[in-house]
Amino acid sequence: MHFSTRTRAALIALMAVFGLAAAPTALADSGGINFTVLKGGWVIGASGGSGSLLFHGRRYPLTIGGLSAGIVFGASETRFRGVVYNIRGPYDVSGVYGAAGAGAAIGGGAQVIVLRNEKGAELHLTGFQVGLQVNADLSGLSISVQ
Repeated sequence: MHFSTRTRAALIALMAVFGLAAAPTALADSGGINFTVLKGGWVIGASGGSGSLLFHGRRYPLTIGGLSAGIVFGASETRFRGVVYNIRGPYDVSGVYGAAGAGAAIGGGAQVIVLRNEKGAELHLTGFQVGLQVNADLSGLSISVQ
């Protein structure tokens, strides 16, 4: 099969563009994450907690804070565990993660959530919630690496 010079140049340019677009993802890494969040509120809610990130065999302490607004009533504790993807270093986990959600916990219940921050870090979490809480809200969660 014979390709013209223009077709060959276009194919090379297209491969270069796709190669550059894929490079940042190829360099991205992942790590294990776990943290506990205490949440409480009446219309406006607040949350706080702590945990750790395991990245390249080293443990980094985390602090958690957040606010939520909507229908919020009660208090709960949730223990999350999961993986953070698309990071190049441990400090890429730091940032604000937003979520919209609805739910209720009376006694205990399982949760699954995927969150993304402004740096592209993506948290895939499972958790177990204990407490009495009803919510239909918009919430923001801030994670800081110490």
